[in-house]
Amino acid sequence: MSTYDRYTNPPASLDWQIPASGAARLSWEYDEGRESLLALYQKGKDKQWDGAKRIDWELEVDPYDPLGTPDEALAVHDTPYWTKMSARERADLHRHMASWQFSQFLHGEQGAMVCAARIVESAPDLDAKFYSATQTMDEARHAEIYARFLQDKVGMVYPINDNLQGLLGDTLRDSRWDMPYLGMQVLIEGLALAAFGLIRDLTDKPLPKQILAYVMQDEARHVAFGRMALRDYYRELSDAELREREEFVIEGCYLMRDRLKAVEVLENFGVPRTEADDLVERSEFQRIFRKLLFSRIVPCVKDIGLWGERLQRAYADMGVFEMGDANLDLLMSQDEEIAEELDRQRFAAEEEARAEEVAEAIRQGAGEEEPAA
Repeated sequence: MSTYDRYTNPPASLDWQIPASGAARLSWEYDEGRESLLALYQKGKDKQWDGAKRIDWELEVDPYDPLGTPDEALAVHDTPYWTKMSARERADLHRHMASWQFSQFLHGEQGAMVCAARIVESAPDLDAKFYSATQTMDEARHAEIYARFLQDKVGMVYPINDNLQGLLGDTLRDSRWDMPYLGMQVLIEGLALAAFGLIRDLTDKPLPKQILAYVMQDEARHVAFGRMALRDYYRELSDAELREREEFVIEGCYLMRDRLKAVEVLENFGVPRTEADDLVERSEFQRIFRKLLFSRIVPCVKDIGLWGERLQRAYADMGVFEMGDANLDLLMSQDEEIAEELDRQRFAAEEEARAEEVAEAIRQGAGEEEPAA
């Protein structure tokens, strides 16, 4: 079945073409590079994995409860709309909401793949090109995994959100080499990474937990690359050039904040858009969720040297200014450790099961030989 047939509201076209600008750059300097970036490139090579093998796709998923999300997380919960819904309609709403979340992850990962390829093309330094090449493969793997989960396990896909598409378009149309990374990896992926973590830590469903944990292990490297590459580059920029990038971050963060409302889901359940927007704004759970989603963006923006007065005021207006002091290195190391621990638990259990199978076979064999003796 084509993805087109799984879309809740099929897009007018399955293709989106964005006119590109800027120059492709090649570097003939092969011997020198930043050791920190080359070490990250080596780690990127060492940590490649196959989504078809590392993830246990045999795990069952209830499409009407794919993430185990509590009812309270839904903006219409405890409203007249919720009261009028049947049990099946409420389950269907959970399915739509999970589909919407993972669909935005999917579209964002494809965008990240294209942006990483753009950095390979336009970054001036070979070490940055090397690492971005490994990231392009990572993002392709992530898009493959999210697409498989949505199509095989949920059976439903949502179109890209307007605000996400707007920021992605702005990012890809900019001719400056650093903008694809600032727009995609710092803003779009930074916000997605926080969403991945919140769902990973809350869900009791093993398949989405695996997917999110393993994707986040890759993303920890991507964030580290963005911080190193952009921090070095932004030290060289003038105040005017830094202000331009801060304006881009401010506009992008407001777009990302508004992206999270999922009003298109509520519209599919008969809630008018203006009322759906109001319900999301008044939902205490949604307010907390949206605030926490900036936990990865704000400290990263501060770390790379974008922390002007207007940007600080914007973060204060969003209620996330204090997150600038978060320990991003600790968050990233925790992401890596969670994925590795999940592997240890899964594969230890598989080894134990195999050992038991062997022991049982030996016992049965011994039992068959005893009568003949």
